[in-house]
Amino acid sequence: MATVIVPAHNEGSVISRCLDSLINQDGIDRIIVACNGCSDNTVEIVTTNYSDVTCLDISTPSKVNALNEAEKHVTSWPIFYIDADVSLSEGAIEAIEAGMKDQKLLLAAPEPVIDTSESSWLVKRFYDAWLSLPYIKEGVVATCTFVISEEGRKRFVAFPDVIADDGYVRSHFYAEELGNVPGAKVFVAAPKTAASLIKIKTRARLGNMELAARGLGYDKPTPNYGSVLSLLLFSKKWLSALVYMGFVTIFRLRAKSQFKNLENYEWEVDHSSR
Repeated sequence: MATVIVPAHNEGSVISRCLDSLINQDGIDRIIVACNGCSDNTVEIVTTNYSDVTCLDISTPSKVNALNEAEKHVTSWPIFYIDADVSLSEGAIEAIEAGMKDQKLLLAAPEPVIDTSESSWLVKRFYDAWLSLPYIKEGVVATCTFVISEEGRKRFVAFPDVIADDGYVRSHFYAEELGNVPGAKVFVAAPKTAASLIKIKTRARLGNMELAARGLGYDKPTPNYGSVLSLLLFSKKWLSALVYMGFVTIFRLRAKSQFKNLENYEWEVDHSSR
């Protein structure tokens, strides 16, 4: 039986969709929503409409602090860490629990389904190429969700104050210890605009730069997917590949600029998909 932790900062517009996908799932012992620094109606929605859910009202607006506080209330394993703006497919909890046992995984995630139906043409082209990259298929990437076994959670003491909490966690596991579980889906709404895409992907790259600079996690080689992009350029996805490379250049330049003043970084959020 699993414990589910949902960190939530001003997620009133999406929290119900997330919780509705969880409350009737088998295999859950406890759901904890760790509201942190909320100034909207997130807490009210959870406490009023979901009586079986443990709602923490934490004053500090910090995702990693919310995760650490929520872990104090964990009653069972594995732990599902789920972003408030995504939802799980029916039966995903039990499927992942069974898949972790069968595949002997310490870190797992459902397979991501990226909804670009309301996204701009540029955003759609970006994801068309991005979803073709090997690292998306290697597991526990871009799912906004990760699941850690009791044994796996012993790899680190607490969530440090970092931007990329998922990257920090993933860096503690080798390829054979992690993976996506087939049949379990997480539904992720893609940004609608190029500006919003740039925000969240810059944040992801900046988070990885921070982890590397601080020496957090295992020292693993940085993958090079140049050959894959070269193949895409000579395929039917050549235009998507060009758009992807253009966006990546912007992400890289923005992240380098922000890294110089990392101590004053303000969390960039995609409001377009909410």
